Amino acid sequence: MATRSATAGLLARQLKQMQTDKDIPGISCGLVDNNVFEWEVMLMISDECKFYGGGFFRARLSFPPEYPLLPPKMKFETPIWHPNIYQNGEVCISILHPPEEDKYGYESASERWSPVQSPETILLSVISMLSSPNDESPANVEAATMWRNDAREFKKRVRKCVRDSLEAE
Repeated sequence: MATRSATAGLLARQLKQMQTDKDIPGISCGLVDNNVFEWEVMLMISDECKFYGGGFFRARLSFPPEYPLLPPKMKFETPIWHPNIYQNGEVCISILHPPEEDKYGYESASERWSPVQSPETILLSVISMLSSPNDESPANVEAATMWRNDAREFKKRVRKCVRDSLEAE
């Protein structure tokens, strides 16, 4: 089991890597209250993203003391309408689910968290999720239903989120 100081050192290195890596466009990370276990993240979504392009979405990554054995939690602070994001902003994506068999049989263990993942792979997966929602296992049933049955209204609701994200900055 990783010690808290070893985990803190790993997170500090991963944060520094993300802050200096120029190959990761559109992602900015920093600490909340100088706490290496709490990261503030800004996702600046490229215009290539089908729905959320042009948006600036603030989120928080909260790392447990057992990281990297257990995944962090991710929560959007900027309101966002998406089938895989709960109304309160919590992200529901396989990569953030604990490394165990899914009791519902929906996800395989290989889709879930593993210690080889990193904050970078999480954020890239979330950006990918924004373009390709999983409406088979929604966190926001209303958004998933709209995604399936009323694409025009879904796009309209998302564009409002994008506009609002720009005003919040």
